[in-house]
Amino acid sequence: MPRITRGLASTRPMYQVIARKYRPQTFQDVVNQEHVKTTLENAIAQKRIAHGYIFSGQRGTGKTTVARILARCLNCVEGPTAAPCGVCASCLEITASGAPDVIEIDAASNRGINEMRELRENVRYQPARDRYKVFIIDEAHQITSEAFNALLKTIEEPPPWVVFVLCTTEAHKIPATITSRCQHFSFRSVGFEDLTARMAWICQQEGIEADAEVLAVLAQAGEGSVRDSLSALDQAIACCGSTLDAAEVRALLGAFSLESLEMVTQALVSSDSRRMLEVVDELERNGHNLQHFSRELARYFRNLLVERISGADTRLVAASAAERQKLAEIASQFSEEDLSRYLQLSLDLFHDLQFSLQPRFHLEIGLVRLVQAGRLLPIEEALAQLSAPGPRPPVPAASPAQPPPRTGPSPFELDRAQRAPQKTAATPAGDPRERLHTYLHEKGLTHLADAVENARITITGADLNVIAPKSYALYFNDRAMADAAREVFGRPLRVKFATDDAGEPASPLTPAAGNHEEDAAARALANPEVRRFREVFGGEVRKVRNLKE
Repeated sequence: MPRITRGLASTRPMYQVIARKYRPQTFQDVVNQEHVKTTLENAIAQKRIAHGYIFSGQRGTGKTTVARILARCLNCVEGPTAAPCGVCASCLEITASGAPDVIEIDAASNRGINEMRELRENVRYQPARDRYKVFIIDEAHQITSEAFNALLKTIEEPPPWVVFVLCTTEAHKIPATITSRCQHFSFRSVGFEDLTARMAWICQQEGIEADAEVLAVLAQAGEGSVRDSLSALDQAIACCGSTLDAAEVRALLGAFSLESLEMVTQALVSSDSRRMLEVVDELERNGHNLQHFSRELARYFRNLLVERISGADTRLVAASAAERQKLAEIASQFSEEDLSRYLQLSLDLFHDLQFSLQPRFHLEIGLVRLVQAGRLLPIEEALAQLSAPGPRPPVPAASPAQPPPRTGPSPFELDRAQRAPQKTAATPAGDPRERLHTYLHEKGLTHLADAVENARITITGADLNVIAPKSYALYFNDRAMADAAREVFGRPLRVKFATDDAGEPASPLTPAAGNHEEDAAARALANPEVRRFREVFGGEVRKVRNLKE
C-alpha cells in the first residue's frame, strides 16, 4: 500500500506589504522630519537622553517608526549610537518586534488604570538583556485620566534604565501634567515631492513602472501620510500588475481626474445649469460616491483659487507640474472673488451631504447654485452702472419682470391702521387746508388764502403743522392765521411753520395720512436715480419715508 503522510504547513514566508517591507531602520531613512531626527541624534551623541518623549502628528508620518529606531539606537551593542549596526541580536529583535526589553503597548485596548498599574510594576525590574527598557505607548491619547494619574509619578521619576515614548495623533488630549514631564516632538505631514520621490524609489526597487501622473494620484490619496500612500501603491500593484495606469489607479481609489472635474468649470463658464444636472446623472450612473465627489470638488476649487493667486509655479498645490499648468489655465477664466464664492459653496455642499438622505438632490441643487452664483454682479460694478451716463445695458431675458410700483398702502399697513387705537380728540372731518382756504376766502383774506393754497397743513394735537415756501413765513406767523385756525377747528391751535426750500431746516412733523403718503411715494418712485436703482437690483419699494419728517 502506498504510504500516506500528512503534509506539513508551508514554511514559505508570507507576503509583506510595502509599508512594512520598506519601513525605515535608521534616522537617515525617515522621510522628512529633519527637526526630530537632528535633535534625537544630537541628544544620543551628547548622552543627553530624556526619560520621556511625546511624538505627535497625523497618521503615517513616522511616529512609531522613529520610536523603534530610538530603541535600536539605545540598545545596540555599539551604542548608544545614532547609527545602529542593524545586525546585532538587539537590532534584529527590535526590527522583528520581538525584543524582550522593548515593550509596545496599544493604549486603545490597554487604557485603564489596571493596565497602568501593571506597567508601573514592570518598570521596577531592570532590563533582561539590553541597556534600556523602552516602553512605546501607541495611541496614548486614549488612556483614561485615572490611568494617567496612576502613571504620573512613574513618568516623572522613572528608574535610570527606563525610557517612555508616547505616540499620539491628538496631542491636545494628553494631560498637561504628562506633557510637562516629557520632551514633545511634533511630526509634520510629508510634502508632495518627498512622497512621490519615495514611491518612485520603491517602484524602482520592486520593478514597477509608474509615471509621474500615477505617483501624483497615489501621493494625493495619502494626503501627507507615507503609510497611506504606500498602502495605495500596494493596492495599485495588486490591481494593475507591474505597469501602473493612471486611469485604472484613479478608478481603483475612487479619485476623479482633472478632466472630470473640469466639466463643472466648463458649465460655470457657459452658465449651463442643464450640464450640471447631466454631471450628477453621469456620476450616479457610474456608481460614484457623491459625497466623495463633493469633497474632491471643494479641493479642486481650492487648488484653482491658489493657482489664481500664486501662479502655476506654486508649491501650495499637491499636483504634478503638468496638472498645475492646467489648473492655472482653468483658473485664469475666473476672478478671485468667483473662486472664493465657489469654494465656500462647495464646502457647504460637502457639509450638507454628510447628513443628507437624498444626496443626489442635494448635489444637484448645490451645482445649480454654483451656476447662479456665477451670474451675480459685484456690488461695485452694479453701483458703477447706476452712476454711469447713458442707457443701462439690457437685462438678460432670464430676469423676471419687475412688478409695478405699489401706489396705495399695503395690506399690512391697512391692518395696522384698523388695529390702531382711535384718537379721542374731536377734530372736524375734511382736509385742514381746504377748510382753512374756504374760510379765508369767505372772510375776504385773499393773501392768507393764497398762502394756505401753497402749503401742506396737518393737525397734531394742539399744533397746526405748516410746510410752505419760505416766502410765506410772514403770513403764517400773522395773528390772523391763528384766529382763523381757532374759528375753523373750534379750538386754539399753535401754528408751527417749517420751510420746504432745499437746504432749510424743518421742524419734525407727523407724516400726513392718506394722499400725502401716496404723493411722497409717487414722487420718490418717479425719481430717475430710484428708477435706475430698481432696474439694476429689482425688488419692490414697500414704504417711503421722508427723512425731513
